[in-house]
Amino acid sequence: MTDRRDVLVAMSGGVDSSVAAALLLEAGYAVTGVTLRLWGGATESGCCSVSDVEDARRVAAQLGVPHYVFNLTDEFERAVVAPYVDAYAAGRTPNPCVECNRTIKFGALAERADALGFDAIATGHHARVVERRDGTFALARGADRAKDQSYVLYMLGQAELARTLLPVGELTKADVRAHASRLGLRTAGKDESMDVCFVRREDRRTFVRERADTRGGTVVDTAGRPVATHDGIEGFTIGQRRGLGVAAGEPRYVVGVDAEAAQVVIGSADELLTDRVALRDLTWTDSRPAGSARVQAQTRAHGPVVDGRLEERVLHLDARARRVAPGQVVALYEGDVLLGGGIAA
Repeated sequence: MTDRRDVLVAMSGGVDSSVAAALLLEAGYAVTGVTLRLWGGATESGCCSVSDVEDARRVAAQLGVPHYVFNLTDEFERAVVAPYVDAYAAGRTPNPCVECNRTIKFGALAERADALGFDAIATGHHARVVERRDGTFALARGADRAKDQSYVLYMLGQAELARTLLPVGELTKADVRAHASRLGLRTAGKDESMDVCFVRREDRRTFVRERADTRGGTVVDTAGRPVATHDGIEGFTIGQRRGLGVAAGEPRYVVGVDAEAAQVVIGSADELLTDRVALRDLTWTDSRPAGSARVQAQTRAHGPVVDGRLEERVLHLDARARRVAPGQVVALYEGDVLLGGGIAA
């Protein structure tokens, strides 16, 4: 038990945040639940639907804790949706869930929690905040490696970690569901949401085109020879194999996107590989590792870990791996401890 008694719990309407609130209540914290209304448009999944808000409200009632809804649609549009559209229109591949955590859950929500006098905020992320003996904090992978979400929290620093509680980080997903079932929570058997909450399935290109100027162009090979045409670069991302408009044969992959020239570059599986990743906007959970630091890098939310060496803003990989799409997060670890990360340039 800590001295931080009043906790604002972000309740998305899913089982993880429901159990996070329940665990904190059982531990003696004064819990208040809040659900964020983020998206007013059509949605099929995520934490933005009317049913998710209702699920969160009903769980809070079951637990006997206050529950509020904060309308952050303007902030969400400005900080998450608009950059998502801009990125695809510029040939980059964004991380909207990362930006939502950065600017909304640990940004706008944290600011409101401070203004309302809460001591801490809590979420249902599968990750762990560990307090060291010297009083500083580390962010570590969740106990359930298959559900670990530390990757999307790479941007949290000491100030954020000091006031953040992640109660389900010590549990497996099976443990979480078992706890929800024991308490009779309505979210115990609820399916997980895996898609971008504000874009309908298979509708990304239409979503971007309705909000950005796009134009067609050419698909070229790595020698610059035209092999096909396309109707907009927003439909392509590094590593993509399907929908390239080229004749069947040796598999081809997107290895580059040039927005200015409206050009998509495709190459072989070998040409998709690289041994270096340039990074921008590096942030650290604590101090930056000194000198040439050995790290383990993760380039997708649940992707494999690759060993490498960070020198300044360049990650040198021990072995060649698939190119990282510009705009994607590269999270850097030392074992299970998240050191920080950056954005692929």
